[in-house]
Formats: sequence, structure tokens, C-alpha cells
Amino acid sequence: KKKDKKVVEGEVFDDNRIRGFLNVLPPAGVDADFHALEIAYRGMTPESFERFITFFREAGRNLHARNPQGQTIADVIKQHRHGDEYLPVLG
Repeated sequence: KKKDKKVVEGEVFDDNRIRGFLNVLPPAGVDADFHALEIAYRGMTPESFERFITFFREAGRNLHARNPQGQTIADVIKQHRHGDEYLPVLG
């Protein structure tokens, strides 16, 4: 009998799962680098996001990519109450 998957708040992803966020496809009109950053930020713990940023940088991706409103991921994160845990890794 297969166990039901439990939803784990703040689960830690393995490196392959984290790297998978580099390949998410953006909606039309959204910069692929910004979209990958936003999806990773919204879906990861600060620790996993830090590892994602390492892979993102290694892949030569743009940390300063902007959304259609002209915001960087740092701009978006600064608007969130718990964003302080994520900002330092953007350097």
C-alpha cells in the first residue's frame, strides 16, 4: 500500500529539484530569469533559495532581470513581511 504524500511546510529540496526551477517557462511577456527567481522565491525556504541562487549564478543568469512592472526580484521581496530572510543571498 502506497502512503499518502504529506504536505511538509518549509520542506527542503534536493539539488536536482532546486536546479529544476532554472527551467520553468515564463508566461508571455515575462523575462525568463525574473520568472525563475520569483517562482523559486515563492516556493522555497530561505535555505533552499540560497542554494538556488548559487545554481542561478553558476548558470550565468541575470539576478537583475525585471518583471513587466520594472521590478527586480529584490524589489518584490522587499515588499514582503518575511522577505528579510531571502534578501541577503541576492548580494
